[in-house]
Amino acid sequence: MGGAHRRGGPQTAVRTEKAAVTPVAAAVPRDGRDRWFDALRAFALVRVITYHTFEWPWLGVVFPSMGVMFALAGSLMARSLERPALRVVRSRLRRLLIPLWAFALVLGTAMLLHGWLPGPDVLYWVLPVGDPPGSAWGEQAWSVLWYLRTYLWFVLLSPVLLRAFRRARLPVLALSLVPVVVLETVGGVPDGRLGSTLSDLSVFLFCWLLGFAHRDGVLDRMRPARVVTVAPALLAAGAWWAFRHRVDGSYDLDDIPLAQALWSAGFVLLLLRFRPDFAGLARCRVADRIVKVFNARAVTIYLWHEVALMASVPLIDLMWNVPAFERDLPLDSAWWQFAVAWVLIAAAVALFGWIEDIAAKRRPRLLP
Repeated sequence: MGGAHRRGGPQTAVRTEKAAVTPVAAAVPRDGRDRWFDALRAFALVRVITYHTFEWPWLGVVFPSMGVMFALAGSLMARSLERPALRVVRSRLRRLLIPLWAFALVLGTAMLLHGWLPGPDVLYWVLPVGDPPGSAWGEQAWSVLWYLRTYLWFVLLSPVLLRAFRRARLPVLALSLVPVVVLETVGGVPDGRLGSTLSDLSVFLFCWLLGFAHRDGVLDRMRPARVVTVAPALLAAGAWWAFRHRVDGSYDLDDIPLAQALWSAGFVLLLLRFRPDFAGLARCRVADRIVKVFNARAVTIYLWHEVALMASVPLIDLMWNVPAFERDLPLDSAWWQFAVAWVLIAAAVALFGWIEDIAAKRRPRLLP
């Protein structure tokens, strides 16, 4: 599942019908795995954690990880909806909610110990159709949940979206950018949880539907000349809007929703239409194994990476008390925090990753 980049509370968002479709054969390798997809998801997760460590605004331009993650999820959802929709939605919710509930139990207990008094909106931790509440102490950890909330809504809406998409594929895909344009230029985004939800859904709707288009082979049937005309136009429009609507002088796309939507649309269109052959990844056992673990533990890595970054701070503070560490290690470097955070993320995968196996009704394993 791609990164969240937003560091804010729920009020601010800082952020089918079974059709007779024959997907392009190249999209599904012989072993049933699309290693290009797997590599993209793994890279998107690394990019999210890198952004949250260094906060480099240009990272969203180089690789808009959230758009990529929603597009990949949309493609997988379209494939799953070849089965009965109710069963698919129930399965997706189970895989999402059980790891979230484990996260809520740990983080919620920690916030209670730090003086948090939840209200009735604590039920959003049970079913996050809106941003779950939390304390200022734990905000860095729970602010990433906007992605899971948006993903949940896309899952719930996918049976209807896929039916509409398959009735008029290209028109629906093109019109999917209208909501974000209207919200950001004409209508305005409502306040509170409703506004946050509508904004995020509108920003990434095109990418989710691009996943449908990939699964149904629509992108592979598009002429390259058309793609290299449309995609750069979307990228240019996104860059122009970002330049005209800088936030405190920054071009960070996470703070400029329409620019995020347009740039992600063009970027993901190119990624999904012109896919390199990544079958050779299987011959590099270590790299292939790492990518497999990232994909099988994507929810765990995403949920716990901010907790790892938070925990790395007091851990590094303790290292300053060891003379050898103080002398020989770059304890004041963000790169050192980045390295320590990855060790803690690995620990979180070992401690909590098996919950994803339980949620998927698989035998729990330390590593997939």
